[in-house]
Amino acid sequence: MNRRELLGVLAATPLFARSASAESYPNRTIRIIVPYPPGQASDVIARLLADRLTSVFGQPVITENRPGAGGNIGTETGARAPSDGYTLTIATAALPISKLVYPKLSFDPVADFTPVTLMTITPLVLVTAPRLGVNTVAELVAYAKTNPGKVTFASSGPGTSHHLSGELFAALAGVQLVHVPYRGSAPAHIDLMAGVVDIMFDNIVAVAPHVLQDKLKGLAVTTKTRAPLLPNLSTMAEAGFPDFEAVAWFGVLVPKNTPTAIVDRLNAEFGKALTSPDIRKKLVDMGAEVAPGTPAQFEQFLAADVARWQPVVARANIALE
Repeated sequence: MNRRELLGVLAATPLFARSASAESYPNRTIRIIVPYPPGQASDVIARLLADRLTSVFGQPVITENRPGAGGNIGTETGARAPSDGYTLTIATAALPISKLVYPKLSFDPVADFTPVTLMTITPLVLVTAPRLGVNTVAELVAYAKTNPGKVTFASSGPGTSHHLSGELFAALAGVQLVHVPYRGSAPAHIDLMAGVVDIMFDNIVAVAPHVLQDKLKGLAVTTKTRAPLLPNLSTMAEAGFPDFEAVAWFGVLVPKNTPTAIVDRLNAEFGKALTSPDIRKKLVDMGAEVAPGTPAQFEQFLAADVARWQPVVARANIALE
């Protein structure tokens, strides 16, 4: 077989086709699925990076909001997409939680994806409705103990980190809280400010503007150290809960079996975008810690988060349809 015949045979094989596809990637529009409504932190960060990657790739990079079912509707869309690098999915802390609390999902929120990169890590903030009249975590606990079953906590959906953070707080504080799930953070914030619900754990990126404008009262952050954006807020450990630690995070996934060359290209470009001075500043100003890494590091991070939330899910006996 001469060289021309050999090349013809190779070109007909799937492996060669995948390689050639990776070399020409991207040559058309890339979409980033955000499994939450517009205006949430995941959406803000996705749009910020989509604009940068459009100029880098020379192809449109667009965001597509597909909210619902605690992020599972959009996430399943991403998992079912072709493994060609043209459909990316924004992952949040809800992803490993979904693996634990939705036993009947038709897809695996972790195993059906290939990790690309972790993007940011941010604290959650425990916020209250101003009319509740509590100014510290201790005052909130005291109020909840004298009003058992009457304090409501909002979340952006069942099975999210907001939800499990509320369950963890209730267990550690020994209080009864009533969970009120919403289809995203934005509508929850409206009801919080109106006093319809009482408290919420939410991403600092989403709630800091409301806290700084005194529309919501911040009580504490959920990381081990204070947040530079809201330095006057204590940590949950300082407030008397040393075993309470939770973070919000955002990452990028592609469907499993996406060619390694494409995954590596995406990882490199996201890393450059995240660490560019202008985007890093915007993210830090929003309260986020920029934390890109390798696909393998993100895979390990996901596994650790599953292990983190598993006992919380078991203790609260959470199982969702």
